[in-house]
Amino acid sequence: MSLWRTKSVEASIADTEEPEHALKKGLGALDLVVFGVGVSVGAGIFVLTGQAAAAYAGPAVALSFVIAAVACALAAVCYAEFASTVPVAGSAYTFSFATLGELVAWTIGWDLVLEFVVGAAAVSTSFSAYLQVVLGQVGITLPTAMTGVEEGVVNLPAALLVLALTAVIATGIRLSSRLNQVLTAIKVAVVLLVIVVGAFYVSAANWSPFVPPSQGTGGSGGSEESALTAPLVQTLFGLEPSVFGMGGVVAAAALVFFAFIGFDVVATTAEETRRPQRDVPIGILGSLAVVTVLYVAVSLIVTGVRPYTEIDPDDGAPLATAFTAIGVGWMGSVVAIGACLGLIAVTMILIIGQTRVAFAMARDGLLPRSLARTDPRTGTPVRITVITGAVIAVLAAFVPLSELSLLVNIGTLFAFILVSVGVVVLRRTRPDLRRSFRVPAVGVVATLSVLACSYLMLNLTLETWLRFVVWMALGYVVYFAYARRHSVLARHPERTGTSTPDERTRR
Repeated sequence: MSLWRTKSVEASIADTEEPEHALKKGLGALDLVVFGVGVSVGAGIFVLTGQAAAAYAGPAVALSFVIAAVACALAAVCYAEFASTVPVAGSAYTFSFATLGELVAWTIGWDLVLEFVVGAAAVSTSFSAYLQVVLGQVGITLPTAMTGVEEGVVNLPAALLVLALTAVIATGIRLSSRLNQVLTAIKVAVVLLVIVVGAFYVSAANWSPFVPPSQGTGGSGGSEESALTAPLVQTLFGLEPSVFGMGGVVAAAALVFFAFIGFDVVATTAEETRRPQRDVPIGILGSLAVVTVLYVAVSLIVTGVRPYTEIDPDDGAPLATAFTAIGVGWMGSVVAIGACLGLIAVTMILIIGQTRVAFAMARDGLLPRSLARTDPRTGTPVRITVITGAVIAVLAAFVPLSELSLLVNIGTLFAFILVSVGVVVLRRTRPDLRRSFRVPAVGVVATLSVLACSYLMLNLTLETWLRFVVWMALGYVVYFAYARRHSVLARHPERTGTSTPDERTRR
């Protein structure tokens, strides 16, 4: 039964008032919207738009972004209700602990580690690729040995970026927020410039056919390699691997889902928000609406100015390359600079997301509790921030992340499913809680969210699923070897269940 013990909402909120484990509240609605936009407008808009069009969907990649956005919107409203009702650091981890039990909470916490750590490392390597483009335009060429592990030895720019951002995050959430606002303003301006300038070079002929006819992958349908790299839904039902067509559009939606994890990070900062009941839903839903419009517009531009058949699926800077190919070289330079700055913001916010999830897990004893101590001056968990930054820097420096980045998608989708289930459970178990934001038709919305996210997960490759299973199996080893015995609830069972405010005061 200890595997399913839940931590009461009151106990979770009481933890935020402990001086040595308290985060400083300094964020408002605008900060949260900018955080969401800042983390979403990055690798997806500057990299995935072109790659997904070339490899999966053609011009219909715009439709892929809409599909991914709809799935996100269904989960987003569930996040909004949870985060405004339980304004505690940890996002889906904290929500699951309050509704589905400790084992599920550990599962989602371990899953979020995968999402944020691999995501931050992958984005920092994208920054390194765009930095090389920018430096190349002024005649500076970095040695191959220090710009990537695929052809060199170490990705030094990516590692240095992570370490520098770790130092910024450790100084406090307000400085991180201000830096994010500046970087996000610049990259959104660049995106708007891309849309305006690109509109003059769009050729409608490049959008025809909008949904390219389905094609085989050219591989042997029964080979072990094609089975591993084909979407799981094709492997399960014995379908021939294919790209383009509506199947390719959905597969691209599963790929570009990486672009929409911003509101998930917004939820992790709920504890640091001055008025979370009002501001967190605004931050989550507002940022999702902004980035959806930007993604659809940019995807139409990149496929309109250059035929999707001429886009290199392996190009690390397809948006800049598209403008260079049509003779607008200066725009390619602007895009490269905007991407560099934008990817800095994305990396920083993902690191923040990971530190807050790990902080919440440590405060609950599932990780060493000493990691949850906050600095009395900055109000930030410095220890866990430094450890997180060091781990991400090592990954970015020495591990090829091009394939591992798909793990971010499966991890995020899995988190969305559990949150969608959890919001229904909390409605039934704690109808007395004050909810400043309520999911309309919660049963229908949550069910649709689970179905949409599950289908997108099935469109990820079998190889990605196998890696995900291995990662989760490792997590369960850690849980049963350490976390279960050191859990705060194991030592203080009175903190479980549905304690009342009076009971909390007596404790």
